Amino acid sequence: MAGVNPYIGARRHALPTRKYRIVFRVGDEERVVEVDPARLPYDETGLKGSLLEIALGHGVEIDHACGGVCACSTCHVHVLEGLASCSESDDAEQDMLDTARDVKTFSRLACQCVPDGTKDLVVRAPEWNRNLSQEGH
Repeated sequence: MAGVNPYIGARRHALPTRKYRIVFRVGDEERVVEVDPARLPYDETGLKGSLLEIALGHGVEIDHACGGVCACSTCHVHVLEGLASCSESDDAEQDMLDTARDVKTFSRLACQCVPDGTKDLVVRAPEWNRNLSQEGH
């Protein structure tokens, strides 16, 4: 599901110009994804090129109750490596992070965090933030 939050303005961010890698750690699983900027957008959930869009486009499940429009904090992730290459968080994202558990200096909403491709990343979805009642599991 994609959409626009009418209460926040459009964000500007640099999209990558070269391939880079993201290691997603979700629970006990680790998934390495190569991001090809020529293939963006993957599924248009969250900002174009966001961690959420990339994760979902590669079959990595990250919760996103609001559909990736910065209206909840269910896609809260920890960017363990490569945070400096990501778009800066704005007031709307910070307000949503205030509602999340276990916020760290390297916390971001996956729907709003857009890497510019200058560094590889390691991203962890906190264990408590995963939907453990998914159908079919």
